Amino acid sequence: MGIEEIMRAMLIIVLILVVIGLIVANIRIVPQAKAYVIERLGAYRGTWQVGLHFKIPLIDKVARKVSLKEKVIDFPPQPVITKDNVTMEIDTVIYFQITDPKLYAYGVESPMDAIENLTATTLRNIIGELELDGTLTSREHINSKIRMVLDEATDPWGIKINRVEVKNITPPEDIQTAMEKQMRAERERREAILRAEGEKKSAVLIAEGKKEAVILEAEANKQSTILEAEAKKEAAIREAEGEAEAIRMVQQATADGIRMLVESQPNKEVIALQSLTSFEKAADGQATKIIIPSEIAGLAGLATSLKELVKDDK
Repeated sequence: MGIEEIMRAMLIIVLILVVIGLIVANIRIVPQAKAYVIERLGAYRGTWQVGLHFKIPLIDKVARKVSLKEKVIDFPPQPVITKDNVTMEIDTVIYFQITDPKLYAYGVESPMDAIENLTATTLRNIIGELELDGTLTSREHINSKIRMVLDEATDPWGIKINRVEVKNITPPEDIQTAMEKQMRAERERREAILRAEGEKKSAVLIAEGKKEAVILEAEANKQSTILEAEAKKEAAIREAEGEAEAIRMVQQATADGIRMLVESQPNKEVIALQSLTSFEKAADGQATKIIIPSEIAGLAGLATSLKELVKDDK
């Protein structure tokens, strides 16, 4: 093999290696959440999505690699003036996502600078319509209004504004001092109100307790008086019943004695003895009181008279 043939073979090998190198160098693999903007001879050719792609050497060019993930930008504090002429600083955080790589690549020269300037001007316009107190208590209103304006303005740039958050609102030091004093006074006022309400409830509970005690004591006295009256009434009834029973038993014993005297025609001594026996039986009863005649001998006379009357009738 001559030198010419060796040189020719080496040249062929070099050409093959160059071709392989060009092929390998122009193979592109687009990863997940990425998009490549392709230009051909300086003009937009297309957008490569996830997968394997091949570009023509020296003709096609990857103009821009775009990330499709959601991004966060924390802008530095922006000086703003409220409606009541209070100067403060507000810094915002923006969450956005690129939805159209072509518009993002060709829509605006510097998208982040454009968003920052647009955010600052929109924030000044919104805060200029609010007073200090309204600014401090209207974060949601400020966030939604900024997001709406930015989303509409960045749509031609292929950018979607997902959220806007007001991170910090920093009023001047004298305003902060005044607000702290106001908050301290408000807390002291609430504390005084709570203490007064507690004392009021305590006094009411004590008064209600005393009232309940007096009512219960009166109820107890009433029940005691009623029970005492009922006891006296019951005792009087029992006493009257005992006296009535005693009188009835004496009368019954007297009648029995007279009947026995009449039937047996006893003398005065027997009549007296029978009367005492009758009173003894009466005393054995349940009566609490027994009435005894003062002259027992009179019973004998009474019995004798009754006896004579019986004889006359016969």
